[in-house]
Amino acid sequence: MLSLPRLFQAHRPLACAILLALPLPAPAAAPQPDPDPPCVAGQPRCAKKPLDWGMCGKNELLDFYVAGLPTEGERSTAPRTIQALKVSSTDKSHYTLEGQAQIRQLDLFVHAQRIRYDSETTDFEASGPVTYQDRSLLLSATGARGNTDLETCTLDGARYQLIAARGNGVAQVAVMENADQARLQGATYSTCNPSSQQWAFAARELELDRATGIGRARDVTLRIHNVPVLWFPYLRFPLDDRRASGLLYPLLGYSNRRGFDYGQPWYLNLAPNYDATLTPRLMTERGLMLGGELRYLSASSSGELHAELLAHDRGAADERVEYGSAIPDRRWWYQWRNYTRLSPHWSAVVDLNRVSDERYFEDFGRGLYSSAVSLLPASAYLRGEGNGWRATLGGDQYQITDPTLPASYEPYRRLPRATLELDQRWGRLLDAALDAEFVAFDRDHGLSGRRLDLYPHLDLPLEAAGYFLRPSLGYRYTRYDLDDLSASGNPLLTRRRPQRGTPILSVDAGLVFERPLQLGEVGWTQTLEPRAYYLRVPYRNQDDLPIFDTQEIPFTFGQMFRSNRYVGADRQMDANNLTLALTTRMLDDADGSERLSASLGQIRYFDEQRVQMPGVPRTDFGGSAWAGEIDLRLSPRWRLLLAQQWNPNSRHTDLSTFGLQAQFGEGGVANFSYRFRRDFLEQVDLSAAIPLAPGWRLVGRENYALNNPRALPGDPHGKDGRTLESFLGVEHDTCCVTWRVLARHWVRNAQGESDNALYLEIELKGLGSVGQRTDSFLRRAILGYQ
Repeated sequence: MLSLPRLFQAHRPLACAILLALPLPAPAAAPQPDPDPPCVAGQPRCAKKPLDWGMCGKNELLDFYVAGLPTEGERSTAPRTIQALKVSSTDKSHYTLEGQAQIRQLDLFVHAQRIRYDSETTDFEASGPVTYQDRSLLLSATGARGNTDLETCTLDGARYQLIAARGNGVAQVAVMENADQARLQGATYSTCNPSSQQWAFAARELELDRATGIGRARDVTLRIHNVPVLWFPYLRFPLDDRRASGLLYPLLGYSNRRGFDYGQPWYLNLAPNYDATLTPRLMTERGLMLGGELRYLSASSSGELHAELLAHDRGAADERVEYGSAIPDRRWWYQWRNYTRLSPHWSAVVDLNRVSDERYFEDFGRGLYSSAVSLLPASAYLRGEGNGWRATLGGDQYQITDPTLPASYEPYRRLPRATLELDQRWGRLLDAALDAEFVAFDRDHGLSGRRLDLYPHLDLPLEAAGYFLRPSLGYRYTRYDLDDLSASGNPLLTRRRPQRGTPILSVDAGLVFERPLQLGEVGWTQTLEPRAYYLRVPYRNQDDLPIFDTQEIPFTFGQMFRSNRYVGADRQMDANNLTLALTTRMLDDADGSERLSASLGQIRYFDEQRVQMPGVPRTDFGGSAWAGEIDLRLSPRWRLLLAQQWNPNSRHTDLSTFGLQAQFGEGGVANFSYRFRRDFLEQVDLSAAIPLAPGWRLVGRENYALNNPRALPGDPHGKDGRTLESFLGVEHDTCCVTWRVLARHWVRNAQGESDNALYLEIELKGLGSVGQRTDSFLRRAILGYQ
């Protein structure tokens, strides 16, 4: 039987009234963890910040910690050492040890002012200040008694600290029943400082079973600032990373459309290699929803199954009146993702997603970004890969989940779809390659058919330290087999089996010049990298070819070096073009890091651009827009990104983007960006996490559209500027508690309708969090947030 890897051990269950899973934090007696993972300026998304126990004071119990005791082996067979400053005896088996008295046996260490020891029975009694240590617990007590052979010990008036975790507490009586099991009576547990416990559990009895990694508690009260908050008759929690069944912390939120939103996940540890989570979810404005998740792992497969069902949506009738659309009373969603390794070269990948209706995510999306989903994918493929080849066989389709999109926007079902890529070296220099694809296209309305696309090509890559030369010659052949031409609505489609064939010639060449540069006391290396890319593709009239899955790629600096400005085989651009570009870089000699990269380039057209998408006029320009990019890294905490496209034909700026990020203080970050695309959008985006005081941060974002040229009819703001998303929140971090409160306003659909929500998350460090998972949302919304 396989065990789930750490990726599958993310659930740390907590039980209210029945079971509690208490995930324990980083070791307190061990060395401090490594510093926070680096998140340099401009990184798309920073890793989750680990729990910071550095804000906690040292437990004075650790002053008695003895380092270097063995943690492996059988205590019962290990040699025993007894020593003291003074030893006396009344007979040959009864000894009295006084002054620095110690008993050592493998991981067991007992230290006291006075110890009475019976060598025949191995009974002992310790008095005065007593400390006890084994492989997982450190205790101090007023007195102790036990038996070294039986590995038992009872301590009175104990204070304890977990060695493998942060947790600590007190107990009226602590009983070590053997090397693996302990029972504490009148005990408390907390991850806070012993002198300042913001929260703690108080239990009549606490059992710790280190062999199974499970703890149990009875008659438990959760106290926050010493005020009783919750009572549990029984709790069950893990002592290590092993998973345990129980209730997870609840998910709480509020929004205009759902009302008060409460979800209570119940985690089920069914087997070492599969588990499940059931989540009843109560929404005061919609009703009761049942959600579930199943995760599994075998020697060859891994996967997850998610599903949600709302049997009767109380808000569906109002939405049918509001939108005039067929919103069902029964709302549901499911997702199945599976990966199976079939052989060393073949695998199967499944990603199935489906919802009951197009407004499901808008109404019920749990994730703070889920309402932005417009197309829901579903795919299943066999994938093969070997030396010089790669192949796929399967199919995919999409479901529209944006009610503003017309049915004609629905992508075609591609079933079956097969691809083959071959790349073999001929001789010492020549590469022979083939890109092939066969697809059958179908959807409920419009044209359907099949398409075969073949692109064999020969490449001659010549590269060295200061230059590269990559000539390529190929031939692209595309053939269709169409079904009902009248369903296309295009009078130019007159042949059932149209085809296209065209040669493609390209030459990509570049030079790299370097020079040393001294600026003050800092040594630099500056590069100058001219690049030329020539592309020749003869014109072929493609007006009688259908458009199944092809789109034009937005113009960027990188797109100027592609052999086709379209993605998909329905269009192959004609070209007699020469791209000229220049890049310069500044490299720090101290560590080799790139601090500056600046590029500028343009395509020069020697012939008219005749191949276009339907309805798009031909362009007869001498050159493309000038495309420039600048990436400036002043330091790991400062980064500036700039992209600009200026069109000399219209003498207008087609695109402009500007982004600046600054990191400061402990966890401080600020971002400003501006985005402009002519006739499409103009937006500014400001986000920040600002330290206010030790442990306090203000978080917020304002994403504002200066105008909305593509506003849909019915949008209350029309083409005027408006806020797309804004939120403001506060987070407070202490030794053992973190809480966040966040108010958010956002546009929830393409019709311009907005929603408001309030989120609250409270994290008791070492236990988990109550409320909406705002941490992952903030890491996506605020670049550089940790």
